[in-house]
Amino acid sequence: MLEGYKLSTLNDVSEMLKHARGGARLSQEAIATRAGVSRSTVARMATMAKGDMSVSALVRLLEAAGYDLKLVKAGHQRTVEDILAEQRSGASE
Repeated sequence: MLEGYKLSTLNDVSEMLKHARGGARLSQEAIATRAGVSRSTVARMATMAKGDMSVSALVRLLEAAGYDLKLVKAGHQRTVEDILAEQRSGASE
């Protein structure tokens, strides 16, 4: 599970991506195909070979592994989506 994954460096992002891919049981080739990127892009992002990372490729790869990329204010566990869902469910009772 990737909830609460702290991302401070590109290496942290790389590790999170590898964890997501492994959790989804996808090979580099399979996740690349699902995300519409090359396998070499996946390999480069996993090893940080060039020290850069495309945000659009990262988002597509995470989606291919079944994850969304969300920003959460440091120290907070709930997202805006969580709060809105709670408000909607409370309003319907």
